[in-house]
Amino acid sequence: MFVIKKDISLKPYNTFGIDASASYYAKANTVEKVLYAINFASYNKLPVFIIGGGSNVLLTQNLEGVVINPVIQGIQLHQDDENEMVFRVGAGVVWDKFVEFAVNNNLGGVENLSHIPGLVGAAPIQNIGAYGVEAKDTIVKVEAIELATRKLIELNATECEFGYRDSIFKRQQKGKLVITHVWFKLFKKPKFVLEYGNLADELKKLGEVSLQNIRKAVISIRTQKLPDPAVIGNAGSFFKNPEVAISHFETLKQRYPDIPSFPLSSEFVKIPAGWLIEKAGWKGKRIGNCGVHDKQALVLVNYGGATGSDILELAAGIQQSIKELFGIELEREVNLL
Repeated sequence: MFVIKKDISLKPYNTFGIDASASYYAKANTVEKVLYAINFASYNKLPVFIIGGGSNVLLTQNLEGVVINPVIQGIQLHQDDENEMVFRVGAGVVWDKFVEFAVNNNLGGVENLSHIPGLVGAAPIQNIGAYGVEAKDTIVKVEAIELATRKLIELNATECEFGYRDSIFKRQQKGKLVITHVWFKLFKKPKFVLEYGNLADELKKLGEVSLQNIRKAVISIRTQKLPDPAVIGNAGSFFKNPEVAISHFETLKQRYPDIPSFPLSSEFVKIPAGWLIEKAGWKGKRIGNCGVHDKQALVLVNYGGATGSDILELAAGIQQSIKELFGIELEREVNLL
């Protein structure tokens, strides 16, 4: 029997460890159960909130409505040809388990995205990315349920309107869909992407270039840099790396000769947000029960007992100082609920 629970603490369901509550909570492992929870919300005239792995959300208040946690499982092969294989993956599959599955089957495309927390259903929403690779590079299409009509729909990769840590699911379709499955293409003859961060250096320690060693290298780097949410509450990178005009970057470079950048086009470069935050003096800074991680300035942490509002206030302070010092507007990567 499918049970929708009442008055549930969401502390175990968000990696920041914020102690907010939900009026109702539905853990749905089939499309039918997701539809049941949507119908329950509609019948009771309650809003619907979607939480997957809770690794990229900041709860700023109690959620007066129905929180649906889609945990649909399954990795199903749907196409197999000379160059690639296409899989239909349940939204509730742990993302890193899917990456492990791909690598263990000698299929490339997602190895650089190893050790990213969360579930598969969040991958297209955020267009998750790391070390020069993004989820959009392998996503074929997304299956979802429209909350308003309860219809099952599909959006191909173009219709998802992917951008840097962005998609239609964060804009026009924000709060309007429940993702149930994501289709991925994985490659039998992958092209390795090794030129970002210190991935190539870490890989040299492991010997030959292979999917398995790339995965090991990425896991090693991320484990060294990023705090474990099970130990200290966090949602990974809190801000996006800003994209700035080359003219503005050149002006900044006169004041800060060591400022790093990555070329995007003939007009824009990307600057690491962590570098900006550290340069502004925030790295390791603690305010009350929250602060900036002492090893990775891009990560805001909950030392225990912080509210979502506390963390949001800290983030606003960082954004203000970055704007004053560098003339750059930092955007949040984390979603607010």
